[in-house]
Amino acid sequence: MSFVNRVRSHGRVPVAAAVAAALITPLFFTSTADGAALAVSPPPAHADFDYQIGEPYTPPAGVEVVSRDHTASPAAGLYSICYVNAFQAQPGAESEWGDLLLRDAAGEIVYDEGWGEAILDIRTAAKRQRIAAKVNSWIDSCATKGFRAVEPDNLDTFARTDLISEAQAKTFVRLLADHAHEKGLAIAQKNTSEFSLDRDETGLDFAVAEECGEWDECGDYTEGFGDDVIVIEYQEQAFRETCAEFGSRLSVVLRDVDVSAPGDGGYVRKTC
Repeated sequence: MSFVNRVRSHGRVPVAAAVAAALITPLFFTSTADGAALAVSPPPAHADFDYQIGEPYTPPAGVEVVSRDHTASPAAGLYSICYVNAFQAQPGAESEWGDLLLRDAAGEIVYDEGWGEAILDIRTAAKRQRIAAKVNSWIDSCATKGFRAVEPDNLDTFARTDLISEAQAKTFVRLLADHAHEKGLAIAQKNTSEFSLDRDETGLDFAVAEECGEWDECGDYTEGFGDDVIVIEYQEQAFRETCAEFGSRLSVVLRDVDVSAPGDGGYVRKTC
């Protein structure tokens, strides 16, 4: 999904004592070009989470982890995740990408019709490098602002066109993962449950899963990421079922599909 205007529906805390999981955040180490070590840590497991990729607002009491768009500022004093639309162009932003937009055999731009977003052409190494340069500039901004992690959306774009392969998606997201780690940021696998056991290829540290309860996929994410999984549900029934099965282990939140702010008529937010 690429919000500021929308939502898409569709490592490693061992499964141990709940208290220990809540208090201890694992650290991964990466190195900068000059060899300096940077600590990279995913969000604390089973933390109170708020999804604010539509509009930033003061987090409710008790929230520890917040996800916001890369154009916003991180939530002061909290673990903040930086949202970027990595595989598709924002609606109306086609001119910013030029020849990096995916085109079909007739030369027409290929769109994700559900959200009106042009798909980026990650089929060749040269184009992947150029697209990554732009997305990585957003990641640089996330790091400068003080975000702790990045959430690159639309990893699953390959499922919406037969012109892009799973292998190309993995190769591209690895470029983003390596760059995020160089900047000291953890990086999420956004949706795409089938990649959860492929972390050696993707380099991803935790998962942000929309509607995994709705689609009975939450177990697929925990198989690869343990308790380092954040779940967003948009349907009340799926939220209740997800809480019953995973609420003692994972961060689970119910949000309205527009990810609106308090005071808006459609605002919804519940946690387990």
